[in-house]
Amino acid sequence: MDKTNGGEPPAGDFRPPEYPDDPFGTRQPDAVFPPAYATAGTGGSGGSLPPPSSSGDDNDDDDAGEGMLRMSFMDHLEELRSRLIKALIGFGVAFFLCLLFSQQLWEIVQAPATDALTKVGVPGGKLTIIDPMEGFSIIWLWTPLVATFFVAAPWIVYQAWAFIAPGLYKRERKWAVPFITCTAGLFIVGGLFAYFIAFRYGLAFLLGIGGFAGVVPMVSIDRYFSLFTNVILGVALVFEMPVLIFFLTLIRVASPSFLLQHSRYAILAIVIIAAVITPTPDVFNLMLFAVPMTLLFFLGIFASYLLVLKRENRRFPWGVFFIWLAVVVAIVGSFVALAVLKYGYHFVRHWPFLGK
Repeated sequence: MDKTNGGEPPAGDFRPPEYPDDPFGTRQPDAVFPPAYATAGTGGSGGSLPPPSSSGDDNDDDDAGEGMLRMSFMDHLEELRSRLIKALIGFGVAFFLCLLFSQQLWEIVQAPATDALTKVGVPGGKLTIIDPMEGFSIIWLWTPLVATFFVAAPWIVYQAWAFIAPGLYKRERKWAVPFITCTAGLFIVGGLFAYFIAFRYGLAFLLGIGGFAGVVPMVSIDRYFSLFTNVILGVALVFEMPVLIFFLTLIRVASPSFLLQHSRYAILAIVIIAAVITPTPDVFNLMLFAVPMTLLFFLGIFASYLLVLKRENRRFPWGVFFIWLAVVVAIVGSFVALAVLKYGYHFVRHWPFLGK
């Protein structure tokens, strides 16, 4: 009996309060409280409860429902093992295909040396073999292996993306195709830039240094291929800078404003890196590496700026951008036409693609 209410039970359906630590709590899930209990602490009246909070948006609900996959630590290790095996299998298939074309690949690799040696007066522009095993190891093993990195780059990048994709939200997984295309594409473009422009000019400069003293260069196939690999792979990796900057912005580690404010330090680091990977000590070849790397840095900032605009639901003025781009292209085209039509220049297959 409740002595505080004259021995009568309280009006309505009443249950005694349940204590959190009471192991013998007997409140049922369908227990109903009287109006006095329902309105307690709500500041309302008439037994109405406050409306549910609606602070989240639809995108958050979609992400919560279709977002990151829940995986245990062992599941992550198993997924990593599976992706590594698939990447190695793809790499092995690409290596076997490159091995079938080893002779053709070596002719491509040797072409810059042949051109440079011919210009400095070496008959035939041929490389030399000092160790009997150099020819086999370089032509039939290391040359196909280096080519495999470029052939298998899209497959390896795809496997890396497939491993991190379960930890991303659904809207972030839409970046798969641009990520794979840009990462593998920039790696291949960097290798092509090094092969057709940077390495050729650097090698011609190095071999021509001793020409005035009557020194005839004799280049070992092993030393040449080592320099070739360092320059080609080094420049190809440097061309991944825009992807790295975009990824740091995606995970909110960096921002376009921060990168612009500290761009002078980035340019200094770029010049130091260019000095390390440049095969020659002259300023011209140093700038040949440093200028494209600096342009890639600002290209990465531009891509990260587009990402920030998308997050803030703002649009980039593409119309104005393409107008200015058309103006620049028209100016450059006018200078090229003037050089060809009036001054007798013609197009050639090497940089700067114009010669008399």
